[in-house]
Amino acid sequence: MLKPVLRFTGGIAAAVLMASVHAVPLDKEDLSVAEVLRERALESSDAYSLVESLTVEVGPRRAGTEGDKRAVAWAQQKMKKLGFDRVYTEQIDVKRWARGHAHAEVTAPYPQPLVVSSLGYGAATPKGGLTAEIVEFADVEALINAPEKKIKGKIAFINKRMERARTGEGYGPAVQGRSRGMRAAAEKGAAALLLRSVGTDSDRFAHTGMMSIDGVENPVPALALSAPDANLLEAMLERGKPVEVKLDVENQRLADGPSFNVVGEVVGREKPEEVVLIGAHLDSWDEGTGALDDGAGVAIVMETARLISELPQRPRRTLRVVLFGAEEIGLVGARQYVDAHKDDLDKIIMVSESDFGAGKVWRFDTRIPESKFAIADQMMQLLAPLGIERGNNESSGGPDSSVFVANGVPAMGLYQDGTDYFDYHHTPNDTLDKVDPENLKQNVAAWVVMSFLAAEMEGDFGRVPAEH
Repeated sequence: MLKPVLRFTGGIAAAVLMASVHAVPLDKEDLSVAEVLRERALESSDAYSLVESLTVEVGPRRAGTEGDKRAVAWAQQKMKKLGFDRVYTEQIDVKRWARGHAHAEVTAPYPQPLVVSSLGYGAATPKGGLTAEIVEFADVEALINAPEKKIKGKIAFINKRMERARTGEGYGPAVQGRSRGMRAAAEKGAAALLLRSVGTDSDRFAHTGMMSIDGVENPVPALALSAPDANLLEAMLERGKPVEVKLDVENQRLADGPSFNVVGEVVGREKPEEVVLIGAHLDSWDEGTGALDDGAGVAIVMETARLISELPQRPRRTLRVVLFGAEEIGLVGARQYVDAHKDDLDKIIMVSESDFGAGKVWRFDTRIPESKFAIADQMMQLLAPLGIERGNNESSGGPDSSVFVANGVPAMGLYQDGTDYFDYHHTPNDTLDKVDPENLKQNVAAWVVMSFLAAEMEGDFGRVPAEH
């Protein structure tokens, strides 16, 4: 078997081919090539120009909008320019929604304006707005367990703070209020829902995001409240007087419509039917430009594929980049992808996704059989110099990737430092200036090592237990 040893000169890859005999699990020459790719990424990765292009030339791209259409066209054009062997789209069906105005103010006992944002697919108020007393709950469970008479006709206020963590682990407990809160409020007869923003900042803007809306017979207006304004309501309530708030919200549900997953492939030279799938999500919320969520991820995986495509020969199996549509409204693109390709999932030997901003990668997790840990150990030899440590074997690979893992597909995860990610998540402040080009280079360096070695190794990872 001929193996490439690469030397990069003047930005162009030159190869010296030499014979070698494969060792298991990873060949020394494969590791050498991966090391060269890693250094090349650190020197000249151009991921930043991709995320800059996406945020400037497309901007916000909520699923089913004109911005979404522009993003799909942008992704196809960029993939073709970057040298992917195949570029195509797969249509998905999405629920559509139009955001209108959202105003809130305290009317009694201490009149003041509040900063809010409608949560995704939330209902409008009656024309002219509504005014009601607020009733506070520590979290969504307290709302669910409260008697209806305490809530009926009032505005439910969920005041759950999110804890800051490098791993972002505070998000799960806090986001329950957003995902389940409106349903609980509607079932109890509330007039509306106010939610302390699911974020870690103290800035006076709100964090939007999706709610659970399926099957809710009488949806009510639901708004995220900036953290300082949640503090303000909390302080008003502590004074022992009823607090009344006026809401004036205009949103509209639209007819369902199409969006797309955008797919680019570097086709394998020996086993093109076997696939290493790396992804990100193309859509974003509409109040920022989606630089961190998930423009950075889009750029990282596209640049990873570009570097691998410039090798003198294609990797053993196909490297497939999927930019999933409609992740923000419920992993729609990933779910429909898995449904459409259920008979071919056993050909995907590994899945992973970049969807946690643009911080440096600090941990490498897996979801592979224990018998395959030696492969991850060899990968770690090249990841450790990047400041990355070995994590656990419980990875979902990322939000969209989790749908694949639930069906038995092995996963790997390169986890970024998310200490400040939720300061910007789903806000108007998710913009390009939050992206550090040097951090992106380190990300691409890690991704190119993992992706190339998975695509080039002789064996595979087998299957992981599917979830039922």
